[in-house]
Amino acid sequence: MRIGIDIRRADGFGVGTYTKNLVHSLARVGTGHDFVLIGRHEHLQHLGELPANFSFEPYDRRYDAPRSHLTYGLALRRLGLDTLHVPHRWVPLSTPRPYVATLHDLNNILFPTAEGSKLKENLSNSALRLGLKRAAKVIAVSNATKRDAVKRLGLSESNLEVVYDAVDDQVAQPVTDGERQRTLERYSVADPFILYAGRIQVHKNLPRLVDAFAVVKARLEKHTKLHSLKLIIIGDDIGALPEVRHAVLRTRVQDSVRFLGFVPVETLRVFYASAEAFAFPSLYEGFGMPPLEAMANGTPVVTSNVSSLPEAVGDAAELVNPENVFDIARGLQRVLVDDEHRALLRERGARRVKAFSWDKSAKRVLEIYSEVTQR
Repeated sequence: MRIGIDIRRADGFGVGTYTKNLVHSLARVGTGHDFVLIGRHEHLQHLGELPANFSFEPYDRRYDAPRSHLTYGLALRRLGLDTLHVPHRWVPLSTPRPYVATLHDLNNILFPTAEGSKLKENLSNSALRLGLKRAAKVIAVSNATKRDAVKRLGLSESNLEVVYDAVDDQVAQPVTDGERQRTLERYSVADPFILYAGRIQVHKNLPRLVDAFAVVKARLEKHTKLHSLKLIIIGDDIGALPEVRHAVLRTRVQDSVRFLGFVPVETLRVFYASAEAFAFPSLYEGFGMPPLEAMANGTPVVTSNVSSLPEAVGDAAELVNPENVFDIARGLQRVLVDDEHRALLRERGARRVKAFSWDKSAKRVLEIYSEVTQR
């Protein structure tokens, strides 16, 4: 087969990590096929070295540019593709069929932002729905996302296929004692801490996490080891969600909460491996990769009992009600002080991570390409 892959989001997190891992796994398991990567040169650079059966076709417009609805199809028709894979939800309406799209989540529909006009948002969401409905197959990253796609987008259940993500190999690399010491000293981290890592968005539920942390910290103020407990938040711009800082000030834990912003993968790995617990009380996830990344680094996880998260973590995490501050606090306290439970979660977490494999997922994606092409 001659397969096109849209790489125009390969430079970001989330979809970018998915695209990078899928491409590299396809390079390992799809040696008998030709792949054409479509995007800008800077997108290609994020994918690193690839074998000779991968070629590159430049296309400069952003993945969400309105004009790509007109020009994308013209650029693709001359490539002689058997099928195309758009590894995200924004499919240009001129895309020639057959094509496959990956749906990671519906957060833009379930948690719309206040930015921009309502008309523009409605037009954008209508284009999103139509682009996915025209697909020969839509890959959903979880059964929860598949259900949401049927209910909220009106997609046909028979046209949706669940193919799971897996942990990025870079994140799962073992951390040496030297790496740990250098990184923690550089960030002046000496006290035990709870870690959150992910986007700073409304549905991530960070104000309630701060509230729960304040409860736990008060309960453990006389604990031999955890009396100086901190909360470290790693993610993008905290200024995008002022409610988080307001929660810190309201609960008077400003001396115990640190916002580190973006950190490179090598640094993130150290924080995962060094945390007493990883907290991820999100209200909604398409799949929920950060809890699995924490498990891959041997850290016990507290996460939500809603959306796709129970599907992702199985029995390897402490599940809590994300809308109840005291239940989040209960889960955190149990994971922090119950050594037997911590050891059990670590053991289960190591097994859970191994249940997901990029190569296994890439093989299934190749089968989908073949089914679509033959159809």
